[in-house]
Amino acid sequence: MTDPTFLILASLADGDKHGYAMMEDIEKFAGVRLGPGTLYGAITRMEERGWIRPASARDRRQPYTLTGAGRQYLEEQVASLDQVVKSAQRRLRHA
Repeated sequence: MTDPTFLILASLADGDKHGYAMMEDIEKFAGVRLGPGTLYGAITRMEERGWIRPASARDRRQPYTLTGAGRQYLEEQVASLDQVVKSAQRRLRHA
């Protein structure tokens, strides 16, 4: 899974993070390195959709937080992905 939106929402699911922290977290759990343009473009789109919002900053780096709508969207995507994975697993067992 390399969809930046999914990866960013998954990263924020366990707490607020600024851009660089998200990039590091995503690389750690997904093995995907998002470039700054990809990351911040996705952040802008997700803010516009109401899935994330800026959190209070303690320094110059801007952290983001997952909104209720963002959590719901992530849960829907995880459930959909789970169905695909289960189907693939069944098919592999019967191949």
